[in-house]
Amino acid sequence: MRRIVRLAVLPIAVALPLVGGCTLDSGTADGHFTEFPQPTVTTTVAPDPAVRLADRYRVSSGNKDVYGIQRADDPSGVPLLTVWTHSADEDAEPFDRLKVSLTDYLQREENVNLGKGYLMDVFGPDGSIQHRLDARP
Repeated sequence: MRRIVRLAVLPIAVALPLVGGCTLDSGTADGHFTEFPQPTVTTTVAPDPAVRLADRYRVSSGNKDVYGIQRADDPSGVPLLTVWTHSADEDAEPFDRLKVSLTDYLQREENVNLGKGYLMDVFGPDGSIQHRLDARP
């Protein structure tokens, strides 16, 4: 019986320090966020409002592969842009064209203020992140 208890206690003793270092958010002790948490993988299905915004973007001569654009603001008012694309291309050149096209559209047609910069995550056809951009000054 003692041997069984030791075998059970050993994995728990090893795991506790690992679990102790984990937190559910990226906040500080006083409750303020140090960084807005961002996903590394998302669903391949964009929410309906994101699909509608992407539809308007494509009609306005936007990138034909973009099928979802979600906009939210982080706690300091910086726009967080989540983009879903059918394109599997992860190269820098197409991404640069996408970010210019998208930010121009959002400022011109959707009246999004990018004066504080923006954060952008682009997710590919399999839901994995292709690009993460922090364009804050």
